[in-house]
Amino acid sequence: MPAGFLDVVFPRRCAGCASGDWPFCAACLAALAPLQPPWCVRCGLPWPESRSSCPGCPPEELDGARAAFLYEGPARRAIHKLKFSGWRGVGDALGRAMAATGPPPADAVAWVPLGRRRLAERGYDQAKVLAAAVARELSLPTARPIRRTIATGPQARRSAAERRTAMRGAFQPSGRPCPARVLLVDDVLTTGATAAACAVALREAGARWVFLLVAGRAVAGAGRAGTATRPRPGSTTRAYTRPGTRPGLWLPGDPPR
Repeated sequence: MPAGFLDVVFPRRCAGCASGDWPFCAACLAALAPLQPPWCVRCGLPWPESRSSCPGCPPEELDGARAAFLYEGPARRAIHKLKFSGWRGVGDALGRAMAATGPPPADAVAWVPLGRRRLAERGYDQAKVLAAAVARELSLPTARPIRRTIATGPQARRSAAERRTAMRGAFQPSGRPCPARVLLVDDVLTTGATAAACAVALREAGARWVFLLVAGRAVAGAGRAGTATRPRPGSTTRAYTRPGTRPGLWLPGDPPR
């Protein structure tokens, strides 16, 4: 059935509030907080002044990281719709914004694989959906050189150290070819423990460089003295959306289309 017909019968709504235009209505678009310089060069966490690394950097197994948005408000709600509510199309919109962060050159895009039980519950792997969208935008192939071997359960209530312990050995090489430079995609970066465990498996599979790219970055305590800067919602250096039922993101400097 043509996608255009489905959009007429079942129009897509805003991924942030579920009531405005797709993929983000004007109000939710203005509330998105993209991460931008000055920032930590290694992990992309905003700071008052540029710095080569910071206390918020993910583990050393990762060569760097970037995130499209602060993990709050419309971005958080959109990611939750992708993960828990079956809004698979949200991955296309978020993936375009992730690609717009300008990650370093890579040979292929991989993703943090979901466990079998969660994959059965959700019907798809949200990180794989994001990876496919990023790969299309960057004209890169996708690769699946690792697999999840341990179901680790929810990580939200665990400390950084507990997450690292829980994730140790959770991923293994899949036996498939692994490119040298891997862009690893996930939905959210908190401590980086999960991505670091993936990076270990990727290096065992043959990767020499692993860079993490996510849709949302959880920033605890941002804005307090001695901590990272809280991004400002509605700033101009971001991926923009075009109102309507179909996804349409463009970058600063491009005319609306």
